[in-house]
Amino acid sequence: MAGILDLLNSDTGKQIISGISNETKQPADKTASVLSMGLPILMGAMKRNANSQEGAMGLMNALSNSKHDGNVLDNLSGFFGGGVNEDKKIDGLGILGHVLGGSQDNVVGALSKKSGIDSSSVMQILQVAAPILLGYLGKEKRQQNVDSQSGITSLLGNLMAGNTQEEQQKEQSLIESLLDGDNDGSIIDDVAGMVLGGSKKGGLGDMLGGFFGK
Repeated sequence: MAGILDLLNSDTGKQIISGISNETKQPADKTASVLSMGLPILMGAMKRNANSQEGAMGLMNALSNSKHDGNVLDNLSGFFGGGVNEDKKIDGLGILGHVLGGSQDNVVGALSKKSGIDSSSVMQILQVAAPILLGYLGKEKRQQNVDSQSGITSLLGNLMAGNTQEEQQKEQSLIESLLDGDNDGSIIDDVAGMVLGGSKKGGLGDMLGGFFGK
């Protein structure tokens, strides 16, 4: 099962990064930096929400929607071609609001501080990425035949950076600290360290290591 960093480091991921970079008018390296930190955080927030039966059902229903069935990954040229349409951007805003709730400003602010991109641009990057992320999760859900609360939380854990259960728990704990706290962004260093620690040598983590070290 390919994790989120494997996706970003694939040819498909490079197309995603390039498309979002062009759409948001941000440098590709900074766009990749925001995505490699931000997408695991979004998945960690989804995992936390799925700890309740209501939250799990809401996520399962969203991933069962035809909008999020994974077809977007097979037609990225159509998604980005001529600019991302407003329906997709509205969908992205709705996803972020639902997933992050009251923690949205904290997460965006922390990512802005760490990446060196202003908060408005970070928000635009996440907004465009959110429907793609749900498409990716919807595709994995279908391929893994996930149909239960425990199944969806397990899937999210496996697709995040941590390779072992202990790493997954530590990463989730760091992400929840960010979601719960009025943090100044320092926790992003720890989250990034977990993400990079779970990546393959020579992969996206090595490519972006310099940015997380700044």
